[in-house]
Amino acid sequence: MLSCSKHCIIFSSTWWFYTDTIERVLRDGDIDRALQAVGELLDADGERVGVVLIGGAALLLHGVIDRATRDVDVVAFGTTDGDATSLFRPPDPLPRALATAIAQVARDFGLPSDWMNRGPANQWDIGLPPGFADRIEWRRYAGLDVGLAHRLDLIFFKLEAAADQPTSDSRHFRDLVALEPTDDELHRAATWARTVNASTIFHDVLDRVIAHVARTRRSSGD
Repeated sequence: MLSCSKHCIIFSSTWWFYTDTIERVLRDGDIDRALQAVGELLDADGERVGVVLIGGAALLLHGVIDRATRDVDVVAFGTTDGDATSLFRPPDPLPRALATAIAQVARDFGLPSDWMNRGPANQWDIGLPPGFADRIEWRRYAGLDVGLAHRLDLIFFKLEAAADQPTSDSRHFRDLVALEPTDDELHRAATWARTVNASTIFHDVLDRVIAHVARTRRSSGD
């Protein structure tokens, strides 16, 4: 059940939330319930959809972070057949059955209309990490199959994003530290990041982010 804080205003019987209140709604348990609701609506219509998540929602569902997130980022649609996974770019617009279910859950849970979206779809222009599809962890929510990007791939994405927005207090940097990457994992992630962004300035920032992660790791271990 949603609760109102000092950042919540009531007009008649309608709840209107400022952004920071919305963010607190989308934690791991809330995301699970929202995904289940979408899946049940799809199932009731005889539909089955597979989506792959990255970003804060994936980190929350993996139990890596406990911060709230604004939305659920869909980077791919996918199907599984045994051990084989096929991925494709999220269509624009989203399939009608899924879009309708998302909108219904937004109304029922008091979420933003775009709480689940294809925002990261441009990752397909940049490229996904090698082996990405094979490492996905799949979960079933009735008619919605949800794939979570593997921890290693989240390290790839978060290192690239942290170097693209290089401040030590950015959520990407904090998420990267929370993933507790090893030196080998950082090296693999950096190798991939350099292939998707050839800028020498970016490469320099990338090296500084890695060094800062190492210092933060050493500091937290003292």
